[in-house]
Amino acid sequence: MTSPTTAPPEASRTGAIASPGEPAGTPTFSPLYQQIKQAMLHSLQAGEWKPQEAIPSEMELAKRYSVSQGTVRKAIDELAAENLVVRRQGKGTFVASHNERHVEYRFLRLYPDQGTLDSEGPTQRTILECRRLRPQAELAQALQLAPGESVLQIRRILSLGGRPTILEDMWLPAQLFKGLTAEQLSSHQGPTYGLFERDFGVRMTRAEERLRATLPDPEQARLLQVDAGTPLLQVERISLTYNDMPVEVRKALYRTDTHHYRNTLS
Repeated sequence: MTSPTTAPPEASRTGAIASPGEPAGTPTFSPLYQQIKQAMLHSLQAGEWKPQEAIPSEMELAKRYSVSQGTVRKAIDELAAENLVVRRQGKGTFVASHNERHVEYRFLRLYPDQGTLDSEGPTQRTILECRRLRPQAELAQALQLAPGESVLQIRRILSLGGRPTILEDMWLPAQLFKGLTAEQLSSHQGPTYGLFERDFGVRMTRAEERLRATLPDPEQARLLQVDAGTPLLQVERISLTYNDMPVEVRKALYRTDTHHYRNTLS
């Protein structure tokens, strides 16, 4: 029986967990379950466990990291709370995916005043622009790009219930999204983040948003089919993948005459 003061051979409560084949690195002095979580995040980011695939069992992970199943369970609890994995009763734990129905609208907070998103029918997407360009300094900094790296800029209109409701501009690191085309964006029927996940291996895990009221310029008013004096909701978003790496900057204008922004705080 192991002495209570003896640390597991591959980990200690003050040292970092090393993924198989990876150097141990500098001790992080974080709780053991947090170290296991970071090691699992490394595997997710590296693509060892892909969206909608099962991850190893708690027993297998405990053996892999030389820790107790309780420690692994606590790490998985946090990953599940962050919507990175999904537990399925009697089946195991699976990598979450944007292509799953229950998370399809996770990053869309605009809801109709009457009915539901489902009752409005599929979102119609009109791609206005998809081009590669050199980013300005502020954008390059937000995406943590190296000098000389370019971005893809996408402009599109989302129509809800047959009415143009959202005008979006998105900027993506071109290196991560090689080959992305307007045709690909237009023909994809599911959520755009599902396309990014499936075809480019980039999964958005969380986003930070800033909201403010604004008035459209003449071009924006024309595209959204509103008067120039119509107040709109401006939403600025930075989307991040595993380990909080920024992979998208988005600026959107929302019509709020038939829809409202709704968020749940807990």
